[in-house]
Amino acid sequence: MTTTPERTKTTPVSMDTVAERLINGSVRRSYEPAVAIDWDAPLVEGKYFLPKEVVSLYGTAYWEEMTEEQRIELSRQEMTNILSVGIWFENILNRGLLLQLMREDPSGPFAHYVLTEMGDECRHMTMFGKVIARMGAKPFRLGPVDRIAAAALPHFLHGSLLWVGALIGEEIFDAQQRRIMTDPELQPVVAQLMKIHVTEEARHIKFAREGVVHRMQDVSRLERFLVSNLHGLGGPMMKRCLVHRGIYHRAGLDVDRAYREAMANPHHLEMARVGFAPLAAFLEDNGLMTRFSRRLWKRSGFLA
Repeated sequence: MTTTPERTKTTPVSMDTVAERLINGSVRRSYEPAVAIDWDAPLVEGKYFLPKEVVSLYGTAYWEEMTEEQRIELSRQEMTNILSVGIWFENILNRGLLLQLMREDPSGPFAHYVLTEMGDECRHMTMFGKVIARMGAKPFRLGPVDRIAAAALPHFLHGSLLWVGALIGEEIFDAQQRRIMTDPELQPVVAQLMKIHVTEEARHIKFAREGVVHRMQDVSRLERFLVSNLHGLGGPMMKRCLVHRGIYHRAGLDVDRAYREAMANPHHLEMARVGFAPLAAFLEDNGLMTRFSRRLWKRSGFLA
């Protein structure tokens, strides 16, 4: 979802009403990746796993020196990393939602949609893992410190922090997926994955955005202060997750040179800004961007 909220901050719809609408949408249009994706179809020789313009080295001097095979291999490793990060994030989000459910009425539509969303995310994690295997790649794994942080994080995601945290993990990828999922040079299995993910994530983004709008009506000053500043930590976190030396090592490139050129690549920075733009506008509209959080997103390359 790449538009600003349909309603103003002063006229929120109840979360139960939103949940009922989204449950109906889930009934009408959901996918089972086990049968919606042709897992037996062979990979197509010469096709990319990410569109060229999304690959971090696209447009650099190093890219011009690389063979077509090296470029495709880099796209495979970068797609593997994106899917690995997606699995980590959706794991954390599901645990945060489970903790939220402990405080909700289990007979109401809000709880029922949370459970529906969690089911979607479980299928997405399975789909991501199967696509990694189908690409013949190895997933990127969390290190010991990151595993500890990932285990602790859901316990701090309460109220608007949970919704904004969900949006950071969902909207940046969603904005880019919508731009690239129809690329004719993309491997069919990746295009099928993106179609499923974009369709179902649109409901998740709607739910999280409504959660923020609803929460902001009577949020305490302390909570507003915390969420307005802490979401800025998402900038360096996303930068660290999405571009790192391990990708270039697996692709058989000069790691130091590749990382250095990717970090300075204006085309790559522009793609990051495009991905963050809808969420940045939403946060601004709801008074959730401070000088501190804006600076962190800028330093990480997601804001001009």
